[in-house]
Amino acid sequence: MRSGFLLLAALSGFMAVALGAFGAHGLKNVASAEMIAIFNLGVEYQFYHTFALIAVAFAGHWLKSRLLDWAGYLFMLGIVLFSGSLYLYALLGTKWTGPITPLGGVCFLLGWLFIAVAVWRNRVKELD
Repeated sequence: MRSGFLLLAALSGFMAVALGAFGAHGLKNVASAEMIAIFNLGVEYQFYHTFALIAVAFAGHWLKSRLLDWAGYLFMLGIVLFSGSLYLYALLGTKWTGPITPLGGVCFLLGWLFIAVAVWRNRVKELD
């Protein structure tokens, strides 16, 4: 098991719950419905990729591949870039973060692709 990713997932999950509560209760009187929806999208994707980090941590039992490590790093970077840029935009109106959001999305995509390649390579080895 990759316990470092499990620790990061636990911390990310904690932050996602805290940020979700803040978005639901702390923003309703100070932000527009559109900004709250953007903030909540960041929370949603943080949760999805928190679970992806948990999967990476446990996949180490079955898959021996550095691609899993890279997937975990990409998921963490994606959370920071994608969700983080949405949080900043929703809270501060920082439009300069707009180009950062898709970079986080690319990190998410690559993380999932790396997991798929790791599984594929393992499957090919099992067939040999």
